[in-house]
Amino acid sequence: MVDRATREVYERQAREWVDARSARDLDDVAWVQRTRAPGPVVDIGCGPGWHLAGVGSPAVALDVSSAMLAMVPANAVTALRVQAAADGLPFRRGSLGGALANRVYVHLSATAVPMAMADLHRALAPDAPVFVRVIGDESGVEYRDAGRFAGRLFSGWGAGRFAAVCRGAGFAIERFDRHRSTAGPTGLAVRLRRQLTLPDTIGPGMRLLICGLNPSIYSAEVGVGFARPGNRFWPAALAAGLVSADRDPRRALLVDGVGMTDLVKRPTRRADELADDEYRGGLSRLEAVVDWLRPSAVCFVGLAGWRAAIDRRAVAGPQDRTVGGRPVYLMPSTSGLNASSRPADLTAHLAAAATLADRAH
Repeated sequence: MVDRATREVYERQAREWVDARSARDLDDVAWVQRTRAPGPVVDIGCGPGWHLAGVGSPAVALDVSSAMLAMVPANAVTALRVQAAADGLPFRRGSLGGALANRVYVHLSATAVPMAMADLHRALAPDAPVFVRVIGDESGVEYRDAGRFAGRLFSGWGAGRFAAVCRGAGFAIERFDRHRSTAGPTGLAVRLRRQLTLPDTIGPGMRLLICGLNPSIYSAEVGVGFARPGNRFWPAALAAGLVSADRDPRRALLVDGVGMTDLVKRPTRRADELADDEYRGGLSRLEAVVDWLRPSAVCFVGLAGWRAAIDRRAVAGPQDRTVGGRPVYLMPSTSGLNASSRPADLTAHLAAAATLADRAH
């Protein structure tokens, strides 16, 4: 959730903050308007609504501060006002035509941003544009403002890490700019496009990170990995005691400590449609994420990706090579097309991966 102290600052000093600021990034707002998909555009952390006139109609003004929302009609009289947090969007799947997230994710702990962006991906229509601005800081430090608006939480981002998070959340990067300023911190200004893929469900404190080969088109459309009824991942994970609910990746992360990602984000009907270079490229992004979030272990579901990227002779089980410094378990694909692995075998592999994670922890 948005930090409580930060929210209180904006409730208490909304008018003072508005009087000290002005609208910026208008070219990026115009880009969202020109390329929007069907559906309303949401301005997340809209403040007084300066940018809403630039995105056209329909538009949604969303902010955690009621004091800020009260000022929106002066700038965007027709905008629908919604009080909600940036990491708790109250929209149905695929309902939004675009989004602005201008200096709002800076008020979340950095490790909460992947799930906030996954939530945004869920709410957006395919190909919808997004403009995001965050603080660029290679140290990734989090700090409290000690100035005029003291108490606000800020998180900084290295450019490479933020790019990896954007791609993992299911977005293509169309433009990535660093804006240096003598008056404040460097900004990372990013134009994104919502892709047909699965966003990562990842965060701090993961017991185990599950890494699939790539999403099926069906999984990308419904927003759940291993979603087809014939895929045996979820029954095996339930039988192994790894997760507590069927086909619920958000609960798996937040309740069970099990994150989910894919080695390759491009969806296909069959995994054998992928090229070895795609697996090797995906491993680089995965290394960066694992090095940052430090899950106790990583479990690769499907032998093909590991064999293409790391070791062509690898067999199922614990591996000698780590990813991001964390131990790795390799298991067969859970697809119904893999007739050589029985459900009991898959359950045993997931239980073994969980044991490896618990020992590493």
